[in-house]
Amino acid sequence: MNWYDLLRGLHIISVIAWMAGMLYLPRLFAYHTETAPPGSEFDAHFKVWERKLLRIIINPAMILTFIFGLALIYVDGTQRLGWGFLLKPWMLTKLAGIVFLSAWHGYLAGARKKIERGERPRTAKFWRMTNELPFIAAIVMVIAVTTEFGS
Repeated sequence: MNWYDLLRGLHIISVIAWMAGMLYLPRLFAYHTETAPPGSEFDAHFKVWERKLLRIIINPAMILTFIFGLALIYVDGTQRLGWGFLLKPWMLTKLAGIVFLSAWHGYLAGARKKIERGERPRTAKFWRMTNELPFIAAIVMVIAVTTEFGS
């Protein structure tokens, strides 16, 4: 068995799960904000859905993404490419995307806590407008990595 390919496959699967959750959570926030008045029964349902999505899918998927990604970096650095690949433009682009996605993840987690307290930190329009940010970041990252931009 080729362990590197297995590791890469597991990394891709965890990224897909992380991205799916981060694309869905802002959409839930939009629906929650516009259709569920604070304190209503529907408000309570949305809070459960949002909390479960973050805790059961998004957070574990992010952790696995980091574990598999760091393992790939280690294998690439020690056995395949040498550590110099970390300074290549394509890898720096990917690392910048990871920083952005991690920050966005933190922002969504913070917004969920505010919503759970009955606050409405943003409008439904804001959540719809920012809903695709993780996907845009993913497009840039995937193209940078698959084309090895700047190598």
